Order: sequence, then C-alpha cells, then structure tokens
Amino acid sequence: MNTYRRACHLCEAICGLKIEVENDQVVSIKGDEQDPFSRGHICPKAVALKDIQEDPDRLTMPVKKVGGQWVKTTWEDAIELACEGLFNVQQKYGNNAVGVYQGNPNVHNWGLMTHSSNFLGLLKTRNRFSATSVDQLPMQLLAYWMFGHQLLITIPDIDHTDYFLMLGANPIASNGSLMTVPDVAKRIKALQARGGKLVVVDPRRTETAQVADEHHFIKPAGDAAFLFALINTIVGEGLVRMDRLAAFTEGLQQALDAISKVTPELAQAECGIPADTIRQIARDFAKADKAVAYGRMGACTQRHGTLAQWAINLLNLITGNTDRKGGTLVTHPALDLIAAPNSKPGSYGRWHSRVSNKPEALGEFPSAVMAEEMLVEGEGQIKALVTLAGNPVLSTPNGQQLDKAIAGLEFRVAVDLYINETNRHADVILPSTAPLEHDHYDLIFNIFGVRNQAKYSAATLPKPEGSLHDWELMDKLAACYSAKLGKPARPSMPPQMILDMGLQMGPFGMNSEHKLSLNKLKQHPEGIDLGPLKPSFPQRLQTPNKTIQAAPAEVLAAAASYVDGLSQAGGSGADSLILIGRRHIRSNNSWMHNSERLVKGKNRCTVMLSPEDAARFQFAEGQDVQVSSRVGSITLPVEISGDVMPGVVSIPHGWGHDKSGMQLRVASSHAGVSCNDLTDEQWLDEPSGNAALNGVPVTLARAV
Repeated sequence: MNTYRRACHLCEAICGLKIEVENDQVVSIKGDEQDPFSRGHICPKAVALKDIQEDPDRLTMPVKKVGGQWVKTTWEDAIELACEGLFNVQQKYGNNAVGVYQGNPNVHNWGLMTHSSNFLGLLKTRNRFSATSVDQLPMQLLAYWMFGHQLLITIPDIDHTDYFLMLGANPIASNGSLMTVPDVAKRIKALQARGGKLVVVDPRRTETAQVADEHHFIKPAGDAAFLFALINTIVGEGLVRMDRLAAFTEGLQQALDAISKVTPELAQAECGIPADTIRQIARDFAKADKAVAYGRMGACTQRHGTLAQWAINLLNLITGNTDRKGGTLVTHPALDLIAAPNSKPGSYGRWHSRVSNKPEALGEFPSAVMAEEMLVEGEGQIKALVTLAGNPVLSTPNGQQLDKAIAGLEFRVAVDLYINETNRHADVILPSTAPLEHDHYDLIFNIFGVRNQAKYSAATLPKPEGSLHDWELMDKLAACYSAKLGKPARPSMPPQMILDMGLQMGPFGMNSEHKLSLNKLKQHPEGIDLGPLKPSFPQRLQTPNKTIQAAPAEVLAAAASYVDGLSQAGGSGADSLILIGRRHIRSNNSWMHNSERLVKGKNRCTVMLSPEDAARFQFAEGQDVQVSSRVGSITLPVEISGDVMPGVVSIPHGWGHDKSGMQLRVASSHAGVSCNDLTDEQWLDEPSGNAALNGVPVTLARAV
C-alpha cells in the first residue's frame, strides 16, 4: 500500500487529497489534514476521481468514425487525420473556417494551459470560443479595464473581513468560484465567530444563504440596480472613505455621476428589495471596519453582468476596501502568470463577429454566436470545429440549435476523455491520460486563492503504455500541422521545466526566503503555505500609469443605457416566470454525471418553484411540467420549495444526457434535461457578450 498526496483539480478549490494505492489500484481517497490550504476538507467529487480512472466509458486510445461507427485507431493515424481534415478546410475556405471551443477543464489541466497554444496558434483563426463567455467574462474584462490585466481579479479576504456581502454566489455548493476557498463552511463559521456578518443576496435561499446571517431575495438581473443604489446611499450620506486609494484612482466622479439617478426607491422596483433595506445594507457595509462585496454566477451570467461586477468593484473602492486586509486583495502566486514575459493582459474590440458584429473580448467571440457562425453562409463561415475538453451543446445557450449546427459541419476534431453530447458528431477524438495518471500544478486557481500557497502533485498512477499526456498530444498535433504548413515545429519544453523556471524566478523563488523550486515542492507534497494576501496596489496594477481606472468608456456607455431604461422597466406578463440556474455539490457541469456515486439518490434535475407559484399554476410536487422559452421547451418534474422566491424558477445546468450516439452509460440512465435548451443565444450581457443564462423569461404548462 502506497500513499500519495495531490491536489484535486476537478474544481476551483484545489483541495488536498491523500490517496492510497495498491497494485496500481486506488483503494481510498481522503482529505489531507496536512494540506495547509484545505486542512483536510474534500467534497464528494474528489472520491469520484476513482470512478473516472476506472470508468469503462472513458477513452484510453484515439477513435475515428468509419461508416458512422467508432473504431479505435493509432495515434499516428488519428493525429494525421485531425490535421489533414483541418488543413483541407482552411486551404479551401480560409483560416477562419475553423472554429475552436475550449471547455472549462482546460484551466484545470496544466498541460493544456502550457501547451495548447503550440497547436491552436498555428490555426490562426479568429473564431475562438470558450467557457469563459458562459461564466466569468465580465469579471475578467473589468480586471483588464480597471486594473490593467484580465487576471488581476480582486479576491475577498474572507479570513479577515467583518462584513461579507455576497451576490449570486453559492460557495458551499461550488467550493468557491474565482475565489479559491477550500473549506469555505469553516471559514464562514470563523467569520461569524469573530463577530462578523455574512449577507447573501440571491433569488434562491441557497446552501450558503442558509448559513448566512441575512438573506435577501432579489429579482434575477436586478443586481446592478441594487448595487447602484447602495453606492448612491453611501455617497449621499457622506460615508465615502477612499483613504489611500484616492491617490491612484482616476475617473471615480465620472463613474458616480453615471449612476447617480438610481435611488433606493427606483432600485426597489427593479430588484425587489425594499428601499429601506437597501439603505440599511449600504450603511452597514460602509460602517464596517473591514467589508467586502463579491458576486459570481448570478451576478455574471445575466444581461447586466458587466454593470453588476463594475458596481461591486466601485462599492469596494469607495469604502476603502479595495486592496485592503479584510476587503479585496490580489494574490502573489508562486508562478506569476501576470508578470510572465508572454502574459496577455487582455484586449477588446480588435475585430467583430461576422454575423452579429459582436466585439472580440480577450481574444474570443461570445460562445453564444457559435451556432450562427456555422449556419449563416458566406465568407468566414465556420466549416470545421476543434473542441478541447468541452461540451458546448450542454453548456452554451440554445444547445439544440448548436447541436444541429455542429452536425452540419464538414469536419470535427475533439480532444476529450468521453464521447459526449457534443463530440458524438466528431470525426476523430483524441483522449489524453486520466487525471490521476499525470502530474499537476494549478496555474490559474492559485491566482484566485484566499491565501498564497503552492503545491505540486506528482502522478498518482503510472502512465499507461501507448498513452499521451495532454501536453504531449498538443506538441504532436503542432508538429504535424507545422509540417503541413511547411514550417519547422516550434521548440517546446515539458511543463515541469516551465514550472521550475517560473517558481525560481517568481516572488517566492531563489531571491526570497522561501527559495521555491520544483524540487522543493516535491519534498513537500502536502503543499507549502506562503502566507496571507497583502495589499499591493499601486505596484501590482498593470495599467500604463499604475492607476485604478474607475470609469471605462465601454462600461459608462452601458450604464447610461441601463439607467435611462430603468424607469421604463415593467413586468413580463402574469404567466411569465424568470429562469435561474442551480448548482449542486455533487455536480461539476456536465462531465461528472457518469459517476454513479455522484448521480445516485433523489433526482436533482427538477424545476424548483415557490409554493405560491405552484398554487397559482395548480402544480403538485413531482408533477411533470413543460417549461418553454423563445428558443425551446423541456419537460421535467416540479420541486416545490420555499427557498426560491415567487416569480422565479430554478433548473440545474449540465443535464440532458439523452442524445443518441453518446457513450455515457451512467449519465444516460440519469439523463435529465438541459436547461440550455431554454437559454437564449440572443440574451447576452452588454458589452461583454457573456451569455445571460440567468434571468431568461419562461412559461409553464402541464406536460402533454
């Protein structure tokens, strides 16, 4: 029996694991009490690493489609087939005829982080898409516009704050999101034990709201109005305290002027929170010794996501809680991607999409326009698609339309472990090694940690003969495609070498007391604590003049349109309801549903209704109902709960495993339906283009 320590990289919490292995078989997976960051905490998903490893549906060798059937093939054949197909499409139609979609697991697998550009860069296509624009794009854009770099997202200092205002986030279920916070439940208890307060604002009384000191229902997409009213109350009552931030902040008065018309009374009509409550929250926040505002999926994936996240940044700024202990801070990761020589601070509007004229943001188009770029004929039409660890048919708006669009392409390549709802259409699928068969270092989520730390995870199980790690696969694809272009392959080094160099040159490297290196991390597989987050502005700012830009032009334009339209806002009809999503701790988007231990038990794919709405529509618990939007309809059972506010329906994402041709036996037996068959590809946040997955109008009817 051998014991291995590693980080779980299935979600953002990167909890420490202690894995016992006998004869190359996983015997047990437990939380690692020696991990200084997660302190022994794990969630059910970590144990499912064993299920992924032993899953008979997981691909271990490449497959190609022959006569409509999947057949195993060699790596040489699969790589040649993939590159030849893509090359032919680009030769015939141009570079932009190939689209690329990168799913969420790309940032959880460091080999893809370090090496995917070696291959994808050769395609030179502007039709790049990713899960970013169905998740956190507003936060990254605002970090770029306000602080100078898309990764300079400020992190709540949960371990030291006195007042935590949380909007549209449920870290008890998600383990944190753009706030890497393992063991969040104990951290919330510690906050409350020292006399602090957690206030949750959400259309649903989530698992996190249930442990909060206060919970306030808010109408979906009403966050911007609520936050603008908070800010105006603080300004109007003379509670602004910029302190040291005033010396390096530009455009604040311009920002405040843009939203000054939004009173608590006007906000009440839009967000549903009483004006007096808004005023009290504003006073409590401003008068707290250390306070922090934070918003996630509910605040991002809505039609006013950019404005809501901008308002959160402004609220922290005007109360002096930006870059402050107990407020928001930025990390000092041991391997600092922000300071790296080839770092990409961000971009916006360098080009626009062909059909809807949507601006490029951070090098990508909104994933919501993928289908139209495939379906609308003309120069630049997408004719081939590469998906890397993604399943956009289930994870992007109007999935049914995208499913049909992908089916009609001339050529499709997938890099994935499974034949899922999207890559069932592929011509060739190339799988890499399983999670426990390769090493790992978290390049991204250490940037969002609530504490500085570093941890290298050696492979737990041996690499199977004939398999490829993801970085090796990317290099082989790059070499093959380079040859077709008549170019030499780009020189490449293993990710371990990149890591070692980055650690030694980083803030905790050879010139510091820690003297971090890869070898030192290997000697401490439990991880190394590097201390709490500390103030670092203006030095850490990446704007040209080292100032916080409080009034980005693109945001001001969106704010003017929003404020002008507030007084004209009205209801959407007596029978109309508003859709929001729902997260469960045993779900990880769409790809973890092939683990029996994660899907067993009570059906979680339900439409959650308030008792008032159930009575209004005369629906009973468990009754099948049809939920419809502009783009489609789904049928699923009712769950009646007082935890969702009247006028709102909640459906979890990631389900819908009922399509022919996929090979996920467990998931198919717990198929559920996809809420993204309801979300609308035309329902977007301006100006980011992020999908508005929350706040979509829907209607209910008895199932036929």
